[in-house]
Amino acid sequence: MRKPLSALNLSGNCFISCILAVVASLTLSSCTTILTNLPGVYTVDVQQGNIVDQSMIDQLRPSMNKRQVLYIMGSPMLVDFFHQKRWDYLYSAQVEGGDRQQKRISLFFDNDQLIGVQGDFKPSAVPVIKTSEETTVEVPKRDLEKTLWEMITGLFGYDSTDDSPKSDKADAKPASGSPTDQLPL
Repeated sequence: MRKPLSALNLSGNCFISCILAVVASLTLSSCTTILTNLPGVYTVDVQQGNIVDQSMIDQLRPSMNKRQVLYIMGSPMLVDFFHQKRWDYLYSAQVEGGDRQQKRISLFFDNDQLIGVQGDFKPSAVPVIKTSEETTVEVPKRDLEKTLWEMITGLFGYDSTDDSPKSDKADAKPASGSPTDQLPL
């Protein structure tokens, strides 16, 4: 028959060491500041939402249509069914387990035209001219020589355009006028 739990006697040192072990394990597992500051521990960078930066906002101008805004900003994170004239862009980043940074911007439309911008970014007053980083390279024409295969087949009398061998007899006109004499063999 089993003894009730209250009947078990634990010695004083064993009981105190068990309680200390439980308290220490709870403290270490629940305290994230200790674990994040340990050397060699990798933390994942968490990015959520639309990546929005100041250069994108600087390209926005009043009276742009929704397609132009969609090209610059991308699709919005939130399109509210009840507020069709408002697009919300949200961005959240937590780098290396640090504090979370959140940025938000709302774009307002009237008759498919951009009328307002509200949020963490402010558009510039000066129009932005985006310079192209692409370069054009002029490649000179090269003189194409015959390939090795064309040179080898040329030695045996084959032309590169057809598979029939060249013959000097085909170039000469036959003496008789019969149609069978004009066909190459």
